[in-house]
Amino acid sequence: MVNNPKPMNTDPVTEGLLQRHPGLSAVMNSISRAAGMMISCYSSGGKILLCGNGGSSSDAEHVTGELMKTFELPRPLDDSLKQRLEEIGGAHGKMLGSKLEHALPAICLSSQTALTSAIANDIGNDMVYAQQIIGYGNENDILIAISTSGNSPNVVNACITAKALNMTVIGLTGESGGKIRRFCDILLNVPESNTALVQELHLPVLHTLCRLVENHFYGK
Repeated sequence: MVNNPKPMNTDPVTEGLLQRHPGLSAVMNSISRAAGMMISCYSSGGKILLCGNGGSSSDAEHVTGELMKTFELPRPLDDSLKQRLEEIGGAHGKMLGSKLEHALPAICLSSQTALTSAIANDIGNDMVYAQQIIGYGNENDILIAISTSGNSPNVVNACITAKALNMTVIGLTGESGGKIRRFCDILLNVPESNTALVQELHLPVLHTLCRLVENHFYGK
């Protein structure tokens, strides 16, 4: 199981975030708790699903990239896997072992273009994320739901579905939290209401989560 995150006043990652964005002071404890939940998820063999619309969809894709490969720290494969690759592929397998990296499993639900268009056409656009959660979601998994208003119908439906599957829900919203706040285990409601300003704060929060999780698993 996950160790409790370090107190924020001794953690250079969260200290740095607060120095750069002092307006986020009200959500700093929730950021540490969210990182702890992500670490626990990965320690239990789970994965993280992400969703959002428009700019929030881009943020979801962005974070998926940070989790699925090196963000800031090297993630070399275990020697046993490198050896297995070489046994199977010879020199080519050895090359694969030198280039491939450990990943923190994550799926951006808005990236599945053919699937989302089929769901939108056959069931309804409000179901594009909820239907995928039915297929991908498990009890040890986390949904990171990103919505500047907190009211996007397809994100609300995703949160409800995730909770029904006993998944953990981490919400990123603007100040009010919107409709999804009642379905979130952790709500990171940044202190802005204007869409662009909310999105400007979401990215450093998401990067901080990625740093905290990566440091836990791959830090020296």
